[in-house]
Amino acid sequence: MCVGRRGVVSETWVWGRQGPWPSDLPLKRDAIFLIASITKPIVALGLLQLVERGLLALDDRVERFLPGFGRQGKHAITLRHLVTHTSGLPDMPPNNLELRQARAGLKEFVAATAEGPLVFPPGRGVQYQSMGFAVLGEVIARVASQPCAQFLHEQLFAPLGCADTALGAPDDWFAGAQPKIDRVARLRLPPEQLEGSDWNWNSRYWRQLGAPWGGLLTTPADLARMAGLMLGWQGDQWISGASRQAATRNQLEGMREVPSDDRRCRPWGLGWRLNWPAHSANFGDLLGPRTFGHWGATGTVLWLDPDQDAFCLLLTTQPQEPGGEFLARISNIVAASIA
Repeated sequence: MCVGRRGVVSETWVWGRQGPWPSDLPLKRDAIFLIASITKPIVALGLLQLVERGLLALDDRVERFLPGFGRQGKHAITLRHLVTHTSGLPDMPPNNLELRQARAGLKEFVAATAEGPLVFPPGRGVQYQSMGFAVLGEVIARVASQPCAQFLHEQLFAPLGCADTALGAPDDWFAGAQPKIDRVARLRLPPEQLEGSDWNWNSRYWRQLGAPWGGLLTTPADLARMAGLMLGWQGDQWISGASRQAATRNQLEGMREVPSDDRRCRPWGLGWRLNWPAHSANFGDLLGPRTFGHWGATGTVLWLDPDQDAFCLLLTTQPQEPGGEFLARISNIVAASIA
């Protein structure tokens, strides 16, 4: 766990073991975590960097960059739909398990998404959709003329000094007498992954895939740097104040065909989940109305409260229980201590 406020970042507090078994060594102070869906708003920052350079706009249609994507009602899907979970795409493709078992590449996930049906017409509902970020990663790659992982490394992670962060572990993490990959904490696997030793969260395949919807590997110290970036502690050097404001503003307010309950009570920014009123999950009960952040299925949460000029991140290896109750209770303790 790591907490920051008004430009000052705490030490990283470490508990537990490097893996789920009693025989595993104590957790390394420089342990690296698979943060799952906290990846999504970080990838969205890459999109906003391209917006700032005038290379695309949020209301550009996806098929402008991915010809042929507009089949089965997808013609109207825009980049804004992808980063606000209003595209109508499914969370995962119907053949998700088969793709993972075959150790498919990112392009195969995108192709499966392009071929499948929509859950609802674009812009007329809200449904959490990991595949929207799979598509977004491919758009970034096409516009930047380099893989999304490389673009993020060169334009965000390296400039911020995040030396232990990668969207997919590069080959050199596996090399040498003390490979960096040994610092990655092994996750307690959910039941559906127990038989997938060559494709589950702890496999080399998944660690190297670099899924834009959930494949970021990082440390608490590096993720704290990204949190400081979103609170404006590094100024506007790598992401502008205008982008930060857009990313953390309720984007659903202007979508008149989205149900009013979603617009009012379950708001989304650009990749960031905003604080949902009367909803304890993950963020807890005591944070301000402008709080934003994300959570991850591997047992992670990051929230940032601009009113307190503070953030908290908790990275675990215990998969998220439905509703994020455990993370919410810790969030309440931290929020009470900094108010």
